[in-house]
Parts: sequence; C-alpha cells; structure tokens
Amino acid sequence: MVVALLAQLEAISRGRPDRVLRLRGTLPSLVGPGDKEAIEEEFELLIFRGFSSSVTHPTAFDPDQPALPEGASLESAELLQGPMNPESELVLAGPEPAERFLDPDRW
Repeated sequence: MVVALLAQLEAISRGRPDRVLRLRGTLPSLVGPGDKEAIEEEFELLIFRGFSSSVTHPTAFDPDQPALPEGASLESAELLQGPMNPESELVLAGPEPAERFLDPDRW
C-alpha cells in the first residue's frame, strides 16, 4: 500500500530535518476524458520535515490527504542532504527501493 508507506516515511522524516527523501515512480492516468485505456505517468515526490510535495503533479491542498493515490508505483528513492539546494544537491544514498528507508537508521 503506497499510502501507508508514504505515511511511514513522512513520520520518520519529521525527526530528520537535515534530510530530504526523493521518490520516483509512476501514476496511473487515463489517455483522455472518454478513454478507458490507462497509461502511466512518471512522478517525483519530495518528503521533507514530515510533508510530501510533488514536483511533477498537483496535489491536494489538505495535508491530511495522501500526496499519492493508490495505484501509484514507487520505483526508487534517494536520500538527499537537506534542506535542498537545486544547484548543488548532495545524494547521500540511493537510488534504492523506498522500503529500505523505513529503517530510521538509514536516514
């Protein structure tokens, strides 16, 4: 369950204000309003200080709503030095499966 995994990662990140977790994967999407054929769209999500923020897709304004829908597929995670500086980001670990970051010692 992506939503449960995301909630656990957000909880761990609250205690690590010096880290950012970047998740990459795919979201289910429809080709068009009348189409039944599903395609997948790539996404990138950042978790910092307990909050998730998508850099590729709009999310609900309500922080109690999950940033990813069920059906999203997580492909990789990278741990970055936080707060981020896009001009010189420092990757500390990864890419690895997101589940590996459920261990707080890996942060």
